[in-house]
Amino acid sequence: MILPCIDLMGGKVVQLVQGRKKALEAGSPAEMLERFAAFPEIQVVDLDAAMGRGSNEEAVAFLAARAAVRVGGGIRTVERARTLVAQGARKVIIGTAAFGSDGINRPFLEALAAAVTRERVIVALDSYQGRIVVRGWQEATALEAEAIISELEPYCGGFLCTYVDKEGMLEGTNLDWFRRLRAATRHELTAAGGITTLEEIRELDRLGIHAALGMAIYTGRLDLEELARWQGASRDRAWGYRL
Repeated sequence: MILPCIDLMGGKVVQLVQGRKKALEAGSPAEMLERFAAFPEIQVVDLDAAMGRGSNEEAVAFLAARAAVRVGGGIRTVERARTLVAQGARKVIIGTAAFGSDGINRPFLEALAAAVTRERVIVALDSYQGRIVVRGWQEATALEAEAIISELEPYCGGFLCTYVDKEGMLEGTNLDWFRRLRAATRHELTAAGGITTLEEIRELDRLGIHAALGMAIYTGRLDLEELARWQGASRDRAWGYRL
């Protein structure tokens, strides 16, 4: 499955390079919903909330009420997750709050799964130079995604795995890393970070991994109409339909 990304900063839809430098601003959230209408699910991330410098709650609520979305960015309390689900979010993406100073934040994840159901929880394993990064990718932990992914399985329905080293750079992603992650878990996986070509998307699909796309579609490197056609054909193949 292809998931177009809507990343929010200062009320605007943006794309960043490695979570730091703003590379472009796009249309309004409503305009992006219209552009992405052909896709079954959209990934929404509140970058300001992730970085701890404000939020885009109104825009997130607008999107959650009008489309099938998974929402991340600054979700650090059970109450915030509950609110998002009540607003219509299909799933919530948990990054920083999933980890504590000594590893996995098991009490929080247990409480979250009990509150919104495990199936609605996606744990973000955002990695830079081999280490999981948190707080809007500004702080590195000592944890490696491959080493701990199986320990997180009881608390979530899937993982968002971002290869931050290539995020927003349009240089391709690290398929070997995603192969290692696929070998480490049977949970749903979504890949992000540097995905630039349809060939990469096809390989991820072959591995049973979804693709979250940002810069490549906002810059036109990947064509939305072509992606929508491929998405439809991929879905039909998965369900055994004849085209």
